[in-house]
Amino acid sequence: MGYRYLDMENYKRKNHFEYFNSLAYPYVGMTVNVDITVLLEMVKAKKLPFFLTFCYYVAKAANEVPELKQRIVEGKIIEYDSCRTSHTVAMEDGTYCYCNLDGNMRFEDYIPYAVGEQEAAKRKNTIDEEKGETYDMFFISTLPWVSYTSLIQPVPMPADSNPRITWGKYFEQGGKVLLPVSLLAHHALADGKHIADFYRSLDSYIASVKM
Repeated sequence: MGYRYLDMENYKRKNHFEYFNSLAYPYVGMTVNVDITVLLEMVKAKKLPFFLTFCYYVAKAANEVPELKQRIVEGKIIEYDSCRTSHTVAMEDGTYCYCNLDGNMRFEDYIPYAVGEQEAAKRKNTIDEEKGETYDMFFISTLPWVSYTSLIQPVPMPADSNPRITWGKYFEQGGKVLLPVSLLAHHALADGKHIADFYRSLDSYIASVKM
């Protein structure tokens, strides 16, 4: 994936970057109940895999926010043209493996591609990844067994700068189907506004779904 280095001397958030990058826990995040009523109707009507369908639109939405495509590398910021996803895939023994996907394609092409990549990931069955190979990724996971209002994510030391996006079990409320979606980002790169931009983008992509 292509990327560029930001000019740190003229970076408008330079002071914010230096402050939050010095913290022991430099992350910021929230959980929002996202309206997936239209999306779920489409998934059921076309008998599509819900997780992969939602993963596609989450990646599209996250790639609309420049700050979520930025990573901290050796004290500098690089910004990717676009980012892939690395998501957890459940194994029969109750553990999981990682599957990496590139969403830069039409949705119609993405689903069969993603299904194939998941099967290949299951056969490989590993969570081993080299750090340099993960910079351009959004880390994706799901808790389909429970609807939640908040989530505490495990994070490494020293801190990495990959956004983590997780969703739980959808539920009905007020005639709508809602899905709790959590986003955790590195505060040296992203503020509350940028997180809100992600949710607005996700809402927009979901609203554009065609039956």
